[in-house]
Amino acid sequence: MKSILLIGLGRFGRHIAENLHQLGHDVLAVDHREDCVNAVLPLVTNAQIGDATNEEFLQSLGVRNFDVCIVAISDDFQSSLITTSCLKDLGAKFVVSRAERDIQAKFLLRNGADEVVYPEKQVAKWTAIRYSTDHILDYIELDDSHAIFEVSLPEAWVGKSVGDLDIRKRWNINILAVKEDGRLNAVLTPDTVLRPGATLLALGTTRDLQKCFRL
Repeated sequence: MKSILLIGLGRFGRHIAENLHQLGHDVLAVDHREDCVNAVLPLVTNAQIGDATNEEFLQSLGVRNFDVCIVAISDDFQSSLITTSCLKDLGAKFVVSRAERDIQAKFLLRNGADEVVYPEKQVAKWTAIRYSTDHILDYIELDDSHAIFEVSLPEAWVGKSVGDLDIRKRWNINILAVKEDGRLNAVLTPDTVLRPGATLLALGTTRDLQKCFRL
């Protein structure tokens, strides 16, 4: 379990709070809007109303004691930038800040953010890849060139074993797991037979995955 300071309780911040709650983490949520703070009270360990651009207020929260500080402010980039800078000045261990554009990311990284997330950009890319073909069921980007795709089993592979297909050598990708009837089998051997209706979790470069599965 980690101790997390979450600043900004708009839609993005609330979704983060919900997921952190489900994962069982200790969360202190902060926003200057009372209604937003009240809305997340059932989901967090503690919540406070306050101005995160005020260094004295941030210092009173004990930012050094948190494993991660997440700046999820979505409607005021200046406030996000000031908050990020103040957190780092106060000794925050690890700061993750939200950005909408590359220029914002550059400023945030220069002013204390350890990492930057792009919710809209990342979801837009996922949506474009997920719904541009019938074969892709899910997609996780690992870096600019590598990804994990959940794909429908190609018809030509039905009834064949992993060893027969020699997927790694032929296509330069790795099959991480096979999913059948909602059950995931991550212990694959060369004798594992691929059955009708199965889906595959495949790891590789985006180019190799697209070529292999004709995406």
